[in-house]
Amino acid sequence: MRSQQLFRTTQLYSRYHSCCGYSTDVQALKRTSPSDLKRGTGGRSSFNGIVATIFGATGFLGRYVANRLGKIGSQLVIPYRGDAYEVLRLKLVGDLGQVLFQPYHLADEKSIYKCLKYSNVVINLVGRDWETKNFTFKDVHVDGARRIAKVAKQAGVETLIHVSSLNAHPTPEPYMLKDGSKWLASKYEGEAAVLDEFPDAIVFRPSDIYGQEDRFLRYYSSVWRHNLKWMPLYQKGETTEKQPVFVSDVAAGIAAACRDRNCSGKIYQAVGPNRYLLSELVDWFHRLTRKANKWGYFRYDIKYDPFFQARVSLMPLLTLGHPIADLHWERVER
Repeated sequence: MRSQQLFRTTQLYSRYHSCCGYSTDVQALKRTSPSDLKRGTGGRSSFNGIVATIFGATGFLGRYVANRLGKIGSQLVIPYRGDAYEVLRLKLVGDLGQVLFQPYHLADEKSIYKCLKYSNVVINLVGRDWETKNFTFKDVHVDGARRIAKVAKQAGVETLIHVSSLNAHPTPEPYMLKDGSKWLASKYEGEAAVLDEFPDAIVFRPSDIYGQEDRFLRYYSSVWRHNLKWMPLYQKGETTEKQPVFVSDVAAGIAAACRDRNCSGKIYQAVGPNRYLLSELVDWFHRLTRKANKWGYFRYDIKYDPFFQARVSLMPLLTLGHPIADLHWERVER
């Protein structure tokens, strides 16, 4: 008797779903693209069809990219390491319910897959300016980038954007370091690894990026980068050319690449509109802060200052984490 009642209930349930037009086809749901679910006029409170996973969103550039995508109605998945409270402020870059957080580890493919399995755009901004006992340049820029690209390809992600660096080269020319910049070499290897796993990936090579809380303006304005009131630079900064770019411009370019299918497989040099000598830039910084003339500012060649060279060598050894004022030989070499 109970079995007959259960059978009749099942029949009524299936008829109800069929007459209401509900679909129980799981494969049909999986084939639905997020871009098919667009709604609204394209502002913050709408959905533009982009579901983006941003690795490295807590960094300097990552915060601007997340804010730019959130403004145009994108859904964001923000992977993070460590304490979840450190990323909560990014909840405000998008509308209510549009920003989600997911813990991950760069060496764990399963955790990476959880971060991007629902996304049609993946942006890799993960980078490291100095090596630690836990993460070398190769671990972050090469192996980690390859792992994200590999998982993104397996998950069927449509667009992968990888952020590298200007002057990335397999064998950078040495200046202060005997073997040249390991950082630039690892960035080039990371590009090759990403394109090997995901041939249609979009690569951005930004120059020095400036903006609030940057590591360009603040680096040359730091007390630790000076030797008292003097500024040591390689060949007085008169042979080093810079073409700095504003952080919002880079973020705007990345957001545009998320929506433009013609960008697939291309490499973009993200630089500013003007090119300057480093010597003139540093002089200008001091003129703006009124430390150019009477203050005692003087610019000279770093190779004639063994005391500053000793400081650069010792500073990373005296800190447990972030090098004070970002002062280390790899940064000076770049």
